[in-house]
Amino acid sequence: MNLVELAKTIRKVRLQQNMTVEQLAKKCGFSKGFISQVENFRQTPSLKALTRISDALGIPLSELFSENGPASPPYSFGRLDDGEELHRDEGEKHGIRYFSLAHRQLGRQLDPFIVEYTPASPRGFMNHDAEEFFVLLEGKLIYYICDDNTKKEMSAGDTLYLQALVPHRIELAEGCQKAKGLIVYTEPQR
Repeated sequence: MNLVELAKTIRKVRLQQNMTVEQLAKKCGFSKGFISQVENFRQTPSLKALTRISDALGIPLSELFSENGPASPPYSFGRLDDGEELHRDEGEKHGIRYFSLAHRQLGRQLDPFIVEYTPASPRGFMNHDAEEFFVLLEGKLIYYICDDNTKKEMSAGDTLYLQALVPHRIELAEGCQKAKGLIVYTEPQR
């Protein structure tokens, strides 16, 4: 395998895991610029660097050199409390933490996350180009759809299905200090 193919494989695996360059850099202890240079074959990484990158991607080093890229089995087991934290949409600033539950499954069509909510400055409405299924596991939330007038207080066990591009926002219900939910996103529409 040549360096161009190696760079493409690293980028491909990172994207299959819905990981940003910054997230990969943080996981393996390199700068965002270094990872970008590796992916654009402007930097030749050492074997030690490649080992750290493959570990951060959760694949064996040998898979980076596989002719067809890493193989992914058609299944992956995990646990709700074993999600890998991903930093997205400035969530920490708004008291939201995301934990990917299927980060080991390459090429997936669904992205399940455990999401934890704590008191913080509220986030404005957002939408995304993926459909979403949400189930509240713990606590109480106010879920706003489209505007501040369309809302529902949700308790543990309540669910919501959102089509793509529907504006929404969430805040903790009065008196609730922590909530936890399960969100499953579909692969975004192209």
